[in-house]
Formats: sequence, C-alpha cells, structure tokens
Amino acid sequence: MRNESVSKDLVLEAIQVSKQVSSPEGSLTILSDVSFRIVAGESVAVVGPSGAGKSTLLALLAGLDLPSSGHVVLNGANLSELDEDGRAGVRADSVGFVFQSFHLVPSLNALENVMLPLELAGKSDARAVARGIIEQVGLKDRWSHYPSQLSGGEKQRVAIARAFATEPAVLFADEPTGNLDAGTGANIMELMFDLNRSSRTTLILVTHDISLAERCDRILSLDAGRLVSDSEAAA
Repeated sequence: MRNESVSKDLVLEAIQVSKQVSSPEGSLTILSDVSFRIVAGESVAVVGPSGAGKSTLLALLAGLDLPSSGHVVLNGANLSELDEDGRAGVRADSVGFVFQSFHLVPSLNALENVMLPLELAGKSDARAVARGIIEQVGLKDRWSHYPSQLSGGEKQRVAIARAFATEPAVLFADEPTGNLDAGTGANIMELMFDLNRSSRTTLILVTHDISLAERCDRILSLDAGRLVSDSEAAA
C-alpha cells in the first residue's frame, strides 16, 4: 500500500520527449513525443515489443542520455539544463539501478559492492549500512563471497542491495530477471517489490513479462517509439 501523502509528490516527469539518432538510411526516430508523470512511491512498468524504445526511454529518464527534444525532470532537476557532471550528481543523489547483467565489480566481494555507492557518497557508516541491507536481501552468510562465487540469483540480490543502499528516490530496473530462471526470477521480483513498498522508493521497471507488469501500479506501453497506453494495472 502506498503512502498517500508521499504519493502526491511528483518525482519524475517526461515532457514531449523525443529521440532521434543518425543511421546509414538517415535520421531514425527512437522515441516520439512521450509525456507522463510519476509520483513518489509508485511502481511503474514500461512494456512493449523489442525495438519499441523501452531501454532508450529508461536511459533518458535516468539522465544517461539526453533527448533530441523535450525534457525530463528528475526529482526537481531539469536534466537537459545540466552538464554531464550535473546529471551524474543527480543520479548519485536520487537514482538506483538494477540491470539484467548485474554489473557487479568482480574484484569486490558482495559487501564491498554494496558499500561502493555509499563510500562514493561519503557515508561514514557505509560498512554498517551495507551489512544491514545484505542481511535484508538474504545474503547474511554470503557477504564475503566474490561475484564469481555467487549464483545468478545471489548476484542480482547483491545488485538490488547496492541499488537500495543509498535510499534512492527512483529505482530503475531494466529486465532484472532476464538472466535468471523462472523460480529465481520470481523470488528476485518479490524482494524488489517488498523493498519498494518498505522504502517508498519509486520503481520504474522495464519488462517483457506482462505478469510482472501487472504487479505494478501503472503500465506504460510503448510501440514504435510512441506511448500508446498509460493505465493503472489490474488489481
């Protein structure tokens, strides 16, 4: 259940966002005139066929790329008005990421991977906070293991712990169960939704799995770069 007082706060807005890239055939439109608003504490799924522009949209929302026209406002910051360092600062303050391919640092153990963003943010209690969230994701006895010693599901739990450790305003998840078997993927998503509810972090989930999408509050449907539907998920 979302906290209604929190849910009234606008945390992310896309305003007539378009993205074109150059190709041998000329200009190619990836996204066209996409607009929507997301409030704090919502869980929002982004769905659509391959090539619809889902991952491109996620990159624009997170400030990893800039739109060709229109703009994105993330946690009060207009990303198009910031330089690369400014956008990186907004991400450090406001954003967590969970990817399909984990993106763990192989030379760091599980605890150190979770500590990394906390240390970069200058948190003096990084180790204690990281230990707490490692336990929360069920890896109390695996914190000293390196990524090569962990299963796919364990790696994704570490990635989720790292993403939530900084208490981000928005968590972006791009096909987070794509490299996992069905049972492990279901457990991972249960963990992610539990953390989303308990922390009131806004969750934006790119997925091809409609059953996952329907567990979110809203579903944004893209097709050929256009937002064709913005609806509440079925209860």
